[in-house]
Amino acid sequence: MHSLARRIEGRVKVINFCGTHEHTVSRYGLRSLMPSNVELVAGPGCPVCVTPSRAIEYCIKLATEGFTIITFGDVVRVPTIRSVEGMNSLLDAKRAGYDVRIVYSFLDATKIARELGKQCIFLAIGFETTVPGYASLLSLGKVPRNLLIMSVARLTPPIMRYVVELHRDALREERIGVIAPGHVSTIVGASTWSFLPQEYGVPTVVAGFEPLDVLVAIAEILRMFVEKRIGIVNEYRRAVTWNGNLYARKLIEEVFEVVDAWWRGIGMVPSSGLVLRDRYREWCAYRELGLEHPIDDELEVRGCRCGDVLLGLAKPVDCPNFGRGCRPEHPLGPCMVSSEGSCRIWYEYGAMLEI
Repeated sequence: MHSLARRIEGRVKVINFCGTHEHTVSRYGLRSLMPSNVELVAGPGCPVCVTPSRAIEYCIKLATEGFTIITFGDVVRVPTIRSVEGMNSLLDAKRAGYDVRIVYSFLDATKIARELGKQCIFLAIGFETTVPGYASLLSLGKVPRNLLIMSVARLTPPIMRYVVELHRDALREERIGVIAPGHVSTIVGASTWSFLPQEYGVPTVVAGFEPLDVLVAIAEILRMFVEKRIGIVNEYRRAVTWNGNLYARKLIEEVFEVVDAWWRGIGMVPSSGLVLRDRYREWCAYRELGLEHPIDDELEVRGCRCGDVLLGLAKPVDCPNFGRGCRPEHPLGPCMVSSEGSCRIWYEYGAMLEI
């Protein structure tokens, strides 16, 4: 890797999209192994981190009105931008005695709703890896009528394009490569990322999550620059195919439609969200309850730089709150909540010491 880097003039910035890749980089100290002209940058690969505050605020309000709120564990700890009746998270609502349930899967949520027999809301987060689970149960008619789905599911290729466009000026001054997400690619396929080398000249590697996977991906990106043959490499062939899981992709397309969507800390990203199609409207919380699709009035709480961290414009240590007012036990922003959030990862594994 070092011999390849020495043959490249100037700096190389490698953006890893997935939060699990950032976890591997930080936990195993891979930044300390990099040549001096290679920088590893985290991207927006944390679905919990980009869930709009407004969606969580909706759920807190609905909990006070008697709805049972069901979602995944990390989501309940995400702090909202605005307080709702003195509560700033779903965990606050749960502590206040409102019915907030944590599940490991959407199947668990359907079982809870069926047993309760009352109005429930499932806050459905996730990227393409999670969405097929929602789509399959809906298409099979296995979701009870009393379970409404508030979809904040997000698509990864549009945000990848958004990030690269944001760094487009930097492409004139430095070389940028991308490590594409492995888990997502098992669904969407390696071919989905072809637009990066074809349209932007950005070498791209779909990689697994072991330290060796990440190191091989970085070496492949450097090799493409040295050989001046920019393309896409599927390093994660043991799990990812060129076209992905065609059945899962078809399910997503049948159940969901693509819309412009809000990413917390980032803003509106075109064609990056999923909402239920009309034929499933009776399960859509937005339509049934007359709610607008969630858009935050502000990007983030004062001083929080989570949005910049998600976009690769800042490191967690650049935020004035990092490790001070914002810690895992008291997160001020969403990037400190999830195990896939860059701030949480850097706090836990001391990645700031490598910079």
